Amino acid sequence: MKVITRCILVLACIVLSCKQNVDESDTTLVTKAHSDLESFFKTWRTFENPPLIDGVPDYTEATFNNRLPKFKTLQSQLMAMDTTGWSIPERVDWHIVWAEMNGYDFNHRILKPWQRDPAYYKVLWMDRSDVPAHEGPTNHAIIELWQYKFPLDQPSKEKLLKALHAIPNFYKQAQQNLTGNARELWIAGIRDIRNQTNNLKTIRNWESFTEHADLVTAIDAAIAATNTFVQWLQTQSDSKTGPSGIGKDNYTWYLQNVHLVPLTWEDEVLLLKRELARAWSSLKLEEHRNRHLPELPEANTVADHDAMVERSVKSLMHFLENDSIVSVKDYFEPALREHLGGFVPKENRNFFLIGKHIDARPLYSHFYHWFELARMDLEPHQSEIRKGPLLYNIFDSRNEGTATAVEELVMNAGLYDDDPRVREIVYIMIAQRAARGLGSLYAHANEMTMEEAGSIHSEYTPRGWMKTEKELLIFEQHLYLRQPGYGTSYITGKYLLEAAMMDYGWLKEKNGETFKPMDFFDKLNAIGNIPISLGHWELTGIDAQVKQIKQ
Repeated sequence: MKVITRCILVLACIVLSCKQNVDESDTTLVTKAHSDLESFFKTWRTFENPPLIDGVPDYTEATFNNRLPKFKTLQSQLMAMDTTGWSIPERVDWHIVWAEMNGYDFNHRILKPWQRDPAYYKVLWMDRSDVPAHEGPTNHAIIELWQYKFPLDQPSKEKLLKALHAIPNFYKQAQQNLTGNARELWIAGIRDIRNQTNNLKTIRNWESFTEHADLVTAIDAAIAATNTFVQWLQTQSDSKTGPSGIGKDNYTWYLQNVHLVPLTWEDEVLLLKRELARAWSSLKLEEHRNRHLPELPEANTVADHDAMVERSVKSLMHFLENDSIVSVKDYFEPALREHLGGFVPKENRNFFLIGKHIDARPLYSHFYHWFELARMDLEPHQSEIRKGPLLYNIFDSRNEGTATAVEELVMNAGLYDDDPRVREIVYIMIAQRAARGLGSLYAHANEMTMEEAGSIHSEYTPRGWMKTEKELLIFEQHLYLRQPGYGTSYITGKYLLEAAMMDYGWLKEKNGETFKPMDFFDKLNAIGNIPISLGHWELTGIDAQVKQIKQ
């Protein structure tokens, strides 16, 4: 009788276990609707936010390990999802979620910014990024000060107070979490945290804050906690001796499985060398062709600068619309005008400001960024998955690549026919992007230090324009070491956009149709801020790049 009872109990357990497995499987295997993916996406994004401890995100190793089984379950559910019969845009959405989950996995296994990267703990952000989210790994407790309207209403004030009050606890936890040994990330990251102190001191003196004693008290406490954190980072820095790059194999895996770039580390080295050589040789030929033309004058007074900027805005916007490059929306020009920038004395100009004070159109062409952000705000994509910024900077090939491509595409379409010497600025900008990206590749392979990578960046930028102001050089190389793939995305994304344009044009020609830039860019814009490889697939129906990634 006891044996029979035990058998019944064992059989019941087996049946229960099978039922649990079937139930979990049923929520995925029978999935046929895209709406189920959108529901899953909300579940995934909720999970991606870490739990709180002492009012701040919990990045402790124990918590990550405890949550790993739940993540694996979610990942399995996504992989088991049946997308048979889905349209290309719906399958593209599936790949976006797949890439984001790969990003979480990679961060947990390899990048570990909460352990290796002090800059990850920067909390206060004064300005909006020119891409969908902040560049580089960013924590879940950030204060987006640019989103607040001043003077503060009561709900906004309470929200800001809560966020400021969390900073001391956040930095206590950071001192427990930061056990990594990435020396260059550590040393450069101290600068980011120290700059936060300066920003906190700045806002403490704003009238909108001084009239609230509780806000001033909270800011003072945040300043003290930030300074204590900086001091701790400095005392630990001598013990940090390890490399900061993630290595070639990890870099390639991350490129392909997270940012959906169908290239390897070696491919990117070759591509960036090619673009660097092409930019330099094209620049020299432009200089030769233009040798009988007068040099472009610099704007060295406020009046000259403002007049040149106004001409640049009108010229660019007129060209985009009248030459049918893109459908110019009512919000394009206002979005651009919010970011024109003021006059800067010659001795204080960095790389981008040097060119901008000669002719602002090449830089403002790159400011296609602000058209895209305005579109994201005012005309969000209908898919829940594409409405907001993708996680882990997965948008870089799309947003940075498009902005960089537009610089040269509008040049080739005739924007500078009225002033050919401006073409020289465009090639200088391409060379700078190629040089800095090439340096970042060697830094991630641990074949160069960050300083040595910066030397490539500086030395191979034409006319010494990267030697005038060192802060930009440090900022860019540090960012690219923190965020694999970002430093190269300007050039690789440009290449991927050009490949998409090639196939789009090829299909038009094959069908006896006329290629129109406006059609291409309007469709690309409508697809949203997603990796170019996915945009290529949706634009053309050609999925070769996606298949290459998922081999």
